[in-house]
Amino acid sequence: MVPSQEQVQYQPPVLEDVFSNGEIYELFSLFQSEQHPVQTTSSLESTRSVYSIEERKRRRMISNRESARRSRWRKKTHLMNLENEANSVKIENRKLKIRLCRLTNEYHFVQRDTNLLTLECIDLQQRLARLCQILQPFNCTN
Repeated sequence: MVPSQEQVQYQPPVLEDVFSNGEIYELFSLFQSEQHPVQTTSSLESTRSVYSIEERKRRRMISNRESARRSRWRKKTHLMNLENEANSVKIENRKLKIRLCRLTNEYHFVQRDTNLLTLECIDLQQRLARLCQILQPFNCTN
């Protein structure tokens, strides 16, 4: 059985998505500046191995720096969001305190008016009772 020969198209990753412009420039400058003299196979493999480890360390260092930069940026953004939220809450709190103060004052005015009206009602009831006592003999004599 012969495997079907399907064409698989390989699309290499876009360098700008993986590395920053400075990193791309640095990588190209490394390739251009290295002029390897003709070496034996074992010497060339040894150089590649060391270069590979050094390159991995350098890439890891760059990656760690970028990760730390992103982490600081996220922390700064989060802090700014919290500060904005705190300011909004403070403003809302101040508005609610002002409203509470107004309503408390209104309550005191209404309470004072209620007390005055209650006293006036008691006074009127007493006057009415006295008038009824004065008029009671006249109602009986008819």
